[in-house]
Amino acid sequence: MLKDRIILITGSSSGIGSATARLAKEYGATPILHGRTESEELRKLATELGCEYIFCDVSDKVAVDKAVADILLKVKKIDILVNSAGIAPRATFLETTDELWLDIFKVNVLGTSHFCQAVIPQMQENKYGRIVNIASVRAYTWMTGRSAYSASKAAIVNLTAVLAKEFAPSISVNAVAPGYTETPISKNWDAEVWKQVNTALLGRIGQPKEIAEAILFLASDKASFITGQTIIVDGGISVK
Repeated sequence: MLKDRIILITGSSSGIGSATARLAKEYGATPILHGRTESEELRKLATELGCEYIFCDVSDKVAVDKAVADILLKVKKIDILVNSAGIAPRATFLETTDELWLDIFKVNVLGTSHFCQAVIPQMQENKYGRIVNIASVRAYTWMTGRSAYSASKAAIVNLTAVLAKEFAPSISVNAVAPGYTETPISKNWDAEVWKQVNTALLGRIGQPKEIAEAILFLASDKASFITGQTIIVDGGISVK
């Protein structure tokens, strides 16, 4: 499905990002991993998949530009960009300080923007590109809690549509909005969160590979007539 494509996946040390990298490899792509730091998890996965990796803080534009420029010297092109890096601190609206609002937006929104700005020019040169951003079911107003995180993911939904318009027709830009998914973050959920998880129509939590399947569908030429869209992959939890 992705034979000979080179795919850069941010935030691929664990969770949805690492599942996407593994599945991309199965589908014939050449993954490029990314982590905030050169962690043991990042190196281990790169060894497992036999692929290159980069590390930088996504909120630091200078560092992102350098990391992308350096890897392009090795791989020559990036066909697909998956923006999976993100943070989701637990805080009520009244507990959310200005500093936390800014931290969340710097990573979730500016981080996505920085990688798009770094990768899109060479996609334009090649007249081909696929970008898949990671939003969240929390981008939609029916869910309460984590207001800053929800707002940042709503921004991703909007940014996805805007970029699709600006860079069509050679570059498609879509997003996946996962529901509750079993990742390292889910280990810290309390009973109240798990109660919400179980309200999904499918009655269970999602698996990272299930989200990865949707991401890689949008990244592939099977989705050649889809752009500017956000696909909700949430086990039906948003159906009310």
